[in-house]
Amino acid sequence: MSKASGRTLYRIPQSGKIAGVCAGIADYFNFETWLVRVAAASIFLLGGGGPVLFIYILLWVILDAKPGTEKSDCKAHKDIEIKQKVWQAGEPAKMALRDVSDKFKALEVRLQKLERHVTSGTFDLKQEINNL
Repeated sequence: MSKASGRTLYRIPQSGKIAGVCAGIADYFNFETWLVRVAAASIFLLGGGGPVLFIYILLWVILDAKPGTEKSDCKAHKDIEIKQKVWQAGEPAKMALRDVSDKFKALEVRLQKLERHVTSGTFDLKQEINNL
């Protein structure tokens, strides 16, 4: 089930209510998960119950779980959550970029201080004294 852009349709069980099929469809088409759930529930309740249930179970069986969606992986890599749409919760991309840039600048300053200390004469003198 590949699209021309090279993306693959997966289930996302960790984001799903039952099996993650709606979450996978939402991720694939870049929709909000709740919109896909509302659409599926509406079709189900408005007379399309049999086909919707059959398609859902079929996709549950056919689709693989999305790789890298283990709960431990998700928690380990979410230091900065970037919002992708205006109405989503999370940090706007510009703010996230600024935060990451600030972290790199702070690391750069620490590295420069460390380099100055290691290349200074006092460091060599302290090493010689410690070696005595």
